[in-house]
Amino acid sequence: MKPEYTSDELLPLSGIQHFIFCRRQWALIHIEQQWKENVLTVEGKQLHKRVDDPFFTETRGGQITARAVPVASYRLGLSGVCDVVEFTESPEGVKLPGRSGLYLAAPVEYKRGHEKRDPCDEAQLCAQAICLEEMLSVSIPAGWLYYGETRHRLAVELTAELRELVRSMAEEMHAYFQRGYTPRVKTSKACRSCSLADVCLPELQEKIVPASRYIHQQIESA
Repeated sequence: MKPEYTSDELLPLSGIQHFIFCRRQWALIHIEQQWKENVLTVEGKQLHKRVDDPFFTETRGGQITARAVPVASYRLGLSGVCDVVEFTESPEGVKLPGRSGLYLAAPVEYKRGHEKRDPCDEAQLCAQAICLEEMLSVSIPAGWLYYGETRHRLAVELTAELRELVRSMAEEMHAYFQRGYTPRVKTSKACRSCSLADVCLPELQEKIVPASRYIHQQIESA
């Protein structure tokens, strides 16, 4: 990974979730600039619309809740917006501009569905935390995922393994982006719920023969 990226090289932080879910979906969105809505994406936008208010800050019981907080990491090469960042008063925290006392930060990411088998949501949350750590010069041990379908809030420990996953995915994303590379994928059950299924045409990807193999086949059959 590069020591540090420039502001022009920053990729959308939210893309790390797409990348882990499906590298082809990520490339179609972030390299080829293709997007289509479906019921799931619309419901997700509605949930975030209720949460993301950059002018809303609430203080209650020693905790400051800030919404739509812009963040960036020049080491990861990612930038984005945290749905919510909770600042809890603690002697182990850091000073905040215009506030007395010390505060620990914890990002809270809102998702429309439910807990997933893959770590895509946890990775997105961890990337947000790494951005906050870089910006505030503080260590963030955990964050929260809130799922709208179950109305359940899940604590996520930001382990060394999860941080390494985020770093490796960010590095791979930058490599794909610099090459302008859209990979092929194998079909799975996840394709059914993907809003880009009509653009991706995953069932056709498995039938495509690489040019080198096609030429070799033609030579052998001649």
